[in-house]
Amino acid sequence: MEIKRNFDLIASAYITKPLDISLSVKRGGKWDKFSTKEFIENSNLISYGLMELGLKKGDKIATVSNNRPEWNFLDIGMSQLGIAHIPIYPTVGPGEYTHILGHSEARFLIISTKERYDMIKPIVEGVDSIEKIFTFDKIDGVANYDEIIELGKKNIDKYKDELEKIKATIDENDLCSIIYTSGTTGLSKGVMMTHKNFVSNVKDTVEVIPKGTKTVLSFLPLNHVFERMLNYLYQFTSLEIYYAESTDTVVENMNDIKPDLFASVPRVIEKIYDKIYNKGMQLTGIKKNLFFWALDLAHKYDPTINQGAIYNAKLAIADKLIFTKWRDALGGNVKFIVSGGAALQPRLSRIFSAAKIQVMEGYGLTETAPVISVNRYNEIKPGTVGQILNSAEVKIADDKEILFKGPNLMPGYYKDPEKTAEVIDKDGWFHTGDLGELNGKILRITGRKKELFKLSTGKYVAPQLVENKFKESPFIEQLMIVGEGEKYCAAIICPVFEYLHNWSSIHKISFKDNLELVKSPKVIARVQQEIDKYNKGFDKAMQIKKFSLTCQEWNPETGELSPTLKVKRNVLIKKYKEKLDFLYKYSNIDKHLCE
Repeated sequence: MEIKRNFDLIASAYITKPLDISLSVKRGGKWDKFSTKEFIENSNLISYGLMELGLKKGDKIATVSNNRPEWNFLDIGMSQLGIAHIPIYPTVGPGEYTHILGHSEARFLIISTKERYDMIKPIVEGVDSIEKIFTFDKIDGVANYDEIIELGKKNIDKYKDELEKIKATIDENDLCSIIYTSGTTGLSKGVMMTHKNFVSNVKDTVEVIPKGTKTVLSFLPLNHVFERMLNYLYQFTSLEIYYAESTDTVVENMNDIKPDLFASVPRVIEKIYDKIYNKGMQLTGIKKNLFFWALDLAHKYDPTINQGAIYNAKLAIADKLIFTKWRDALGGNVKFIVSGGAALQPRLSRIFSAAKIQVMEGYGLTETAPVISVNRYNEIKPGTVGQILNSAEVKIADDKEILFKGPNLMPGYYKDPEKTAEVIDKDGWFHTGDLGELNGKILRITGRKKELFKLSTGKYVAPQLVENKFKESPFIEQLMIVGEGEKYCAAIICPVFEYLHNWSSIHKISFKDNLELVKSPKVIARVQQEIDKYNKGFDKAMQIKKFSLTCQEWNPETGELSPTLKVKRNVLIKKYKEKLDFLYKYSNIDKHLCE
């Protein structure tokens, strides 16, 4: 069959390789499973139910939900009718909900849980376009998702033939979804995605999935284009998809289903490594020595060269004694991780590859549906984002900005031709805002154009490069480099509090809370050692001269990070104004303010 629309992907899988378990989620202590046939049947019932409710091509439905099979039934059921799906992050603030729901003109809103419903309901009352709210979980007095399914069942004969006629009218260039970018500044923009955008990206990335892959665990939000496109890819290639119960149960769910792969953002990979490292630190005697001997070998690993028989023999011993335990902790079968959303530390790529868990880092944006390039299995090149896709055109502008053309490029921002014209030039090149280098077809990211700043000395600083390197420290969870118009770079640092607590306990540092902890002279001195260590890798202009520690973790819920765990610079600059003023006002760093 010809595959042009997103609903063609699962239809093709049903013809070529139907599964007994296509989608699954753990509920009430057991996995609730749906076959490929049930996937399609439920999607059709959604289409019939929506038709009975009066929805038609061109309408829009918004969802606020965790990952679950029903999200997929809705997604495909909508798209078969030409209804655009507006997925919204559960963690966005009231202002964003009002903006997205109003701007998108969504007619229906479907919410996952009572907690989320109670939070959103008062906001929705001020949005004129919303006609009805449904929920996935049953809530007294609120319309439920099952009601759409039941309407569909009652009207199969009425709409079965009509649905097929409507599907035939859906063109690959029709609007499939509007994805509101998480952004780090201001209100989000609505990225219009066509069927062609998604399908072309799926077709281009099929070759990335190694043969023999069967099972995947999904825990990144389907609201984000990265996991959503991969979700389509998994469906198309007939992989069993298991949705984690929550981010807190990921490791437990991995050990339950033993997946071959999962997709992640770099911060999650960093946290996995941090936990492994912390366990190594708690070992004693020969076990601890072996752990760090193996880790040292992994740091030196280079998948692009053969380091000789002696190194390979040592690595084989390290694998048997140490690395096999790492894989067991992730279920025992994980062979690779797809990483996207932000820059991955090259050392993590080396370490996990040495442990026979390849991290396939890729690159793209919401506007590109999203993949532009990706490392291939057994062809990992640490420090790069891999080979550009077959259908992609990439060139590097004179100012080093990455420019892109391809079938996965959005037609534009919804209701915003001016912003569209700002990023897509008259020749059709999309200006990504990222800086990079192209070596043949291998792409490397060197920074973010808008985040470049110039010191008063005239030197330019790429903060992303500096930040990514310093996050290699086990003491540093996140940091923000600043210095626009100043003589030197400074940093606001959010520590890895779990590691810092353990270190403080070992060094007999008493504290009643994190505020007291980050003010400890011993802690400040230890973090200074980390600063001195990583500063050596940069020229003088990009070295951190002063820093201040925070006593609070940064996360999307409290606003310091975007939903994809990127630092929101404008938010942090405003929040830590007092700290920043202090770092440039005084000539010493004895004091470390903390709000």
